[in-house]
Formats: sequence, structure tokens, C-alpha cells
Amino acid sequence: MKKFLTAIVGLAAGIASSAAMAKDSVTLQLKWVTQAQFAGYYVAKDKGFYDEVDLDVTIKPGGPDIAPPQVIAGGGADVIIDWMPSALASREKGVALVNIAQPFKRSGMMLTCRKDTNITKPTDFKGKTLGVWFFGNEYPFLSWMSKLGIATAGGSDGVTVLKQGFNVDPILQKQADCISTMTYNEYWQIIDAGIPAEELVVFKYEDQGVSTMEDGLYVLEDKLKDAAFVDRMARFVKATMKGWAWARENPDAAADIVLENDATGAQTEMHQRRMMGEINKLTAGSDGKLDPADYERTVQTLLSGGSDPVITKAPEGAWTHAVIEKAM
Repeated sequence: MKKFLTAIVGLAAGIASSAAMAKDSVTLQLKWVTQAQFAGYYVAKDKGFYDEVDLDVTIKPGGPDIAPPQVIAGGGADVIIDWMPSALASREKGVALVNIAQPFKRSGMMLTCRKDTNITKPTDFKGKTLGVWFFGNEYPFLSWMSKLGIATAGGSDGVTVLKQGFNVDPILQKQADCISTMTYNEYWQIIDAGIPAEELVVFKYEDQGVSTMEDGLYVLEDKLKDAAFVDRMARFVKATMKGWAWARENPDAAADIVLENDATGAQTEMHQRRMMGEINKLTAGSDGKLDPADYERTVQTLLSGGSDPVITKAPEGAWTHAVIEKAM
């Protein structure tokens, strides 16, 4: 009897082990470092939402030297988070990225200026120095300047573009009149550094009608020919959107989960909880399904780059609802 029970226990352990091994693996490459911008993914992993759909998900933090399109092209990820301008530019250059889901409904990008520069409207940018992120983040800015008819090569009728690092030093040190900021991150870094909101002027890309889609999920086009891959991504998207919904309902707890996953220890509770509140404004109302109208607006913004457009023609096959509809 004892041998029989031992055998049963061993069989059960074997079955459990096989079930664990049966999970499909997914590697996600983030666009930036671990922070509340990516809370939905960390929540889905922490709360077992990925486990519920038989996925073993690895989340790879990004950084200033990591370009998600290059990572996925090199086989380092199954799915990446990228901004649509960067993804479409990469697609035109040969990395066939396809948007399979769009957790972010709105853009958080802004130009933040010191009020003492006397900038009150976009036409006042002429003759000023503006800090701009590159590595694919410059595309919305260049399209905006083109729409305004403002050259980006300097001079009294143009703007001088300062290649901005991923910090707010240029505005603090008065190296730039305005710098690129996100509603959920750098804007608050400026305030925390001692410049109050009343001494700042903010221009949101959303308000200027030149916003482009930000944090979307992208895969390589060839992979979508594999039904098993599509199924795996559908489960991933389903669990991810559940994670984002949980984060909106439990913002402080979601921020805490992000902090637990910050291996660098660089993030603070105050900053992450504040960021979580702002991020939830950008994901609110999204079920993960890309609105074709949002896509078309982004494309038209990118095509309006004058003599130097971000993309030279309207892309074909750059997004699909096949994955999200299967997820839903």
C-alpha cells in the first residue's frame, strides 16, 4: 500500500511538472526601464494572469542603448513595445513590424518650456533651442515642426534642436528653452528639481493635433503566418489587458508591483505612484484594439514631414486585428 501511495504521489508530481513545462514562453522587450509605464505587464505576471493562459512571460527592461526593433529583428524578443512612429519608420527600413494591440489610447508627449523664455504659443519657438529625444522619439517632433513650417536647422526663423539625453538637465541649466517631457515622467522631474508648475508652459502633442500613437505591441510580420504564434500572442494580449485593467483599479498596488520588479532600485514610491496615476489616463478606454482612425492620423502626421518626412509612403499591413479579436 505504501509503495502504491508513493507511486501515486510521484505520478501526481510528474503530471504537475509536465503541466508547468507545457507553458508557452513569451519574451517581451520594453521600450524603457522598469517603471509604471509598463505596469500592466508586471501586474499580469505578478497576479498570475499569464499563468492562467499557460504562458511563461519574460519581461526584458529597456534603456538608452536598447532599440526594441533591433532586439526583435535579432531574435531577442517575441513581442516589443514601441511607439508607432518608430515602428513605422523601422518597417519602411526593412524590419517588418506589425501592431497587434494598442494598450495606450492617448499620447503623453509634451514640450515643456520655461515661462521666462516668453514662449506662449508654438510660433514663438522660432529662434529658440528645443531639447528633443532621438532614437525614434524625434519623429513626432519633426512632423510637428514641418506642420508649423519651422525649419530645424537653427537661425532666427527656425529652431535649434538640442539632442536631449533622457533627463531634464537642459531646462534646469538653461541650455534649452524647452525640452521633451512625458506627462507621467520628466514633467514631474522638473517640478521636483525646484521649478514650480506656474513657471512652466506646456504644449501637449494631443492638444496641437500632432500626437502619434505611443506604447503599442508589435511583432514581426512573418511570425503571424504561424497559427500557434497568433494563439500565443492572443493569450498574451488577453492577460496583458487584464493586467492594465487591474492597474487602473488598484493604482497604488500596481505601482508597488513595479517597484518590486525594479532590479536597479532607482525608482521611488512617490514617483511611481504619481506616474501610475498619469499612465492610467493614457490607457483609459482602451480594450487593446487599435482604432484605425488613430492609425491613419499617425500616418498622416508622419507623412507631413516636408522634404524630410518620417516615412515616405503610407504603409501596408502595418497593423492587424487578428490577434486582439482572438484575444477578445
